[in-house]
Amino acid sequence: MTETPALHALWPAPLADGTVHATVTVPGSKSVTNRALVLAALAAEPGWVRRPLRSRDSRLMADALRALGVGIEETASSSSGDGSGGEAWRIIPAALHGPATVDVGNAGTVMRFLPPVATLAAGDIRFDGDPRSYERPLGQVISALRTLGARIDDDGRGALPLTVQGGGALEGGVVEIDASNSSQFVSALLLSGPRFNQGVEVRHVGTALPSMPHIRMTVEMLRAAGAQVDTPEAGGEPNVWRVAPSALLGRDMVVEPDLSNAQPFLAAALITGGTVTIPDWPRRTTQPGDELRRIFTEMGGSCELTDAGLVFTGSGKIHGIDVDLSEVGELTPGIAAVAALADSPSTLRGVAHLRLHETDRLAALTAEINGLGGEVTETADGLHIRPRPLHGGVFHTYDDHRMATAGAVIGLAVGGVEIENVATTAKTLPDFPRMWADMLSGAGA
Repeated sequence: MTETPALHALWPAPLADGTVHATVTVPGSKSVTNRALVLAALAAEPGWVRRPLRSRDSRLMADALRALGVGIEETASSSSGDGSGGEAWRIIPAALHGPATVDVGNAGTVMRFLPPVATLAAGDIRFDGDPRSYERPLGQVISALRTLGARIDDDGRGALPLTVQGGGALEGGVVEIDASNSSQFVSALLLSGPRFNQGVEVRHVGTALPSMPHIRMTVEMLRAAGAQVDTPEAGGEPNVWRVAPSALLGRDMVVEPDLSNAQPFLAAALITGGTVTIPDWPRRTTQPGDELRRIFTEMGGSCELTDAGLVFTGSGKIHGIDVDLSEVGELTPGIAAVAALADSPSTLRGVAHLRLHETDRLAALTAEINGLGGEVTETADGLHIRPRPLHGGVFHTYDDHRMATAGAVIGLAVGGVEIENVATTAKTLPDFPRMWADMLSGAGA
């Protein structure tokens, strides 16, 4: 890595002293929660978002929508402490307005999904965030919105901070965009598309799109809210999505558990040869995390979908894997952590876009695993991992929640691993250290 982050308080990653046997209730999906909030805010009538994720990213989204005039009424927090429980948020749409300032933090969904929403507001909406947010790609969204009729002041940066000069409406129409760095560029335009005067036709003109499951998630949620969406999968043109102008319905939406956030707990079963059950695992979903069933089975485990949820069991052996993760890139840190403990090499491909995530995840994983004695080599589009005996040491997180959980996974099998700034997991996984300790103690098993 080219920068050395300031050393935060260190969290000693617990070493597993036996097989893990636990039931872990995973909080709601960040991706679903934040899409549901946007669609509910743009609806023509009130709606509900039930079992939402309470985390930094979802709070940033809710607070941003409130700043634009949307009413969001939250029930009391559940006592379970897992960030979901039986909680529900009532969303009351209103005429969007400024002036307002939106803090995006380092949340990709907030910095990309809300500028299109802000074009529908009357008044100036300023967007700012964490220092890392200034480095994350946003230029394609800015250029696309200008093509569709928006006025945006970014001082020519193509990045944050910026101000959307909202006119209360946006003409919309046809736009070309290179979304090869992030599928969120497409989702951002589609989510607000029904409210544009002409709707929107998004034509991707770059190389292969990463994280296609997230675009499918956006399309399904739009359709559930009453939007008409034409997609390549439905016989349309390749790499073209069309959303017709229409009113959106206020819905009663139940958020699925975040399957990507189940990853470290499933990894614990794989590494220790134990069993972890994740309640409410959906039998059908657009979430990328569902691929963990296939990937971790190939790496040595087995799983079964039951009435109790997903039951995942490790065999006590971990095998290397050669896998294309282009559609499920967010799973890369956890898979790399497991691969570093395997009995054979692994190659993780199709994830060059991870260099533009919360941090440069490929460089970060290489630096931190190698810092513990591993042998990880960056490739043009991923990582090659040759397992080596690992030792303790500080595992830096670079303010990236998935780096923190990856370090915890390695710490199950390697004594003396200390995670720098484990609190960064609050981005999507509230109270991760307590959940991790409960899993290791067998709570809920």
